Amino acid sequence: MSEFAFGSGSLVTVATCTLNQWALDFDGNVERSLKSCQMAKEAGASFRLGPELELSGYGCEDHFFEQDTFAHCWESLVELLEKGASDDLVCDFGMPVMYHGVRYNCRVVCYNRQILFVRPKTALADNGNYRESRYFTAYRNTSNTNEELLLPNFVQERLKQRTCPFGLAYLQSNDSVSIGCESCEELWTPNATHIDLALRGVEIIGNGSGSHHELRKLDQRLELMVSATRKCGGVYLYSNQRGCDGGRLYFDGGAIIVCNGKVLAQAPQFSVSDVEVITATVDLDDVRSYRASIPSFGIQAAQVNSQSELANDSCIDCPSLKLQHESLDRAVVTTPKEGLTISSPEEECCLGPACWLWDYLRRSGAAGYLLPLSGGADSSSVCAIVSAMCHLVVEAAPKDPQVAADVRRICRQSDDWLPSTPQELGTNVLHTIFMGTENSSEKTTSRAKRLGEAVGSYHLSVPIDLMVDAVIKVFSRATDRRPQFQVNGGSMAEDLALQNIQARLRMVTAYLFAQLVPWTRNRTGFLLVLGSANVDEGLRGYMTKYDCSSADLNPIGAISKGDLKRMLLWASERYGMPVLSEIAGAPPTAELRPQAKGSDEDAEHSQLDEEEMDIARECAQGLESISQVSKSRTSSHTR
Repeated sequence: MSEFAFGSGSLVTVATCTLNQWALDFDGNVERSLKSCQMAKEAGASFRLGPELELSGYGCEDHFFEQDTFAHCWESLVELLEKGASDDLVCDFGMPVMYHGVRYNCRVVCYNRQILFVRPKTALADNGNYRESRYFTAYRNTSNTNEELLLPNFVQERLKQRTCPFGLAYLQSNDSVSIGCESCEELWTPNATHIDLALRGVEIIGNGSGSHHELRKLDQRLELMVSATRKCGGVYLYSNQRGCDGGRLYFDGGAIIVCNGKVLAQAPQFSVSDVEVITATVDLDDVRSYRASIPSFGIQAAQVNSQSELANDSCIDCPSLKLQHESLDRAVVTTPKEGLTISSPEEECCLGPACWLWDYLRRSGAAGYLLPLSGGADSSSVCAIVSAMCHLVVEAAPKDPQVAADVRRICRQSDDWLPSTPQELGTNVLHTIFMGTENSSEKTTSRAKRLGEAVGSYHLSVPIDLMVDAVIKVFSRATDRRPQFQVNGGSMAEDLALQNIQARLRMVTAYLFAQLVPWTRNRTGFLLVLGSANVDEGLRGYMTKYDCSSADLNPIGAISKGDLKRMLLWASERYGMPVLSEIAGAPPTAELRPQAKGSDEDAEHSQLDEEEMDIARECAQGLESISQVSKSRTSSHTR
């Protein structure tokens, strides 16, 4: 971001943030929200925008039915105001509010320890993973007049304020700066809220969101925001949640500030920091000039304001509020970014799950992860993702006290310890185990070992032939029959049973080691078991029930084999691990049957996934594409 000296104009500094809020962690959410307000003030901002439902956390689910959730949010809001969060700063907080017995997803705008107005959400997200209408009601009020919200008794007592406006309001300051609200899904709707706000002369619009990560979704957000401000002019701020919030979704942050179709500031999409604030100083005269240069905008704005006799009733006039810079000596206007930070698909496939794994690990209380590492593309992809997590954490820990505290707690280390390399962190948090049998090849055994060394994992090679033989003997004693593989004259039923014994024993062994490996290393705690079943296998049904696909977490369950191989090639170059490139080029094999007779011991295994499935990988990926197209017809967009 570059800057140039200011000559004259109407300058306002605005701030938006990315917060890692936890569902129902009211104390922690207040702490992070307060920190973002303090950072915004330090940057000279007069307006701060926060994400959707930031005080409660987005993923409270059915706890939104409980009155306590609403009461604790009001308590959190009062605490923020009493601690000075809104002192000389207009703050837009996200929280649930009950009005006349109806639950609404709201924006609460505050200034100088007073609630200026509450703005309910008008369009709820119910597509894909979202179920907002289960918990909230979309607000409807066609009169454009604000209603009055009677504040809870304890709020009245502590803030010395009895009521506040409730409705589709916007704020007007004494120095002619206007601020409006939009909430997440409303940006994606055909008749978006920002259109009406812009036509009414609102210059700054804030969108507090709870938007989870999907491949290429950031591109869609940017497209919508850039298009909105290019068409209508104005300053558009976007704030988003970050983290896993206790579920399988990952909210990927990426706060953005856009003005007149140009991106001024952008926060990282993938990061392990809890609080990130970005700011921009804008000249509102540029907004007014931009809108004046569009004749059709002026015509429609005049129509909107002339046809609505009650247009001014939605405006909250605040005579004591001044948002523009009083002293212009040090003021500078933020210039548009020359290049946007947009991750490649391979980078998104790696870093999105990596951030999710870190967030899940630090919230779970576990001492790390255990990964059954076969040396194939799937388990190696999960290993690469955990390695990417270690790179992100090692980079952030020296600069972020919260990340440093989390990594010491998880690794059971002293207060002055920090990992110096990703491999050092990997030794503490990642445990890989190769569970080979007489059917395993030297190729995969070697790849698993070399990958473990490259990422720094605590690696074990554990032959499980004794366990397999023991189970077969139990069956033979009970039935007086001994099953054989097909290559040895057995039937398909015998062959599949012998393959499944190996796969399922690996799952049992993995959980045994996950519980006891920390003990063998003289450490406390337990390990979370990572699975490695890709989406192609799930669609085709090519998997063994209760094998290594049965785990605590599966970071690649929605990623195809082709995408995983491309991600391995990207990670190989990014992190300097050539073994990942070798694994990406190897033919996929389960290695559950004996090698074909006459096979070279140093050759790849003769049992190949494509032959087993009787379908090429490209066809399997075609099934995934058909599934995605089918979903897109029932859900036309994602937010």
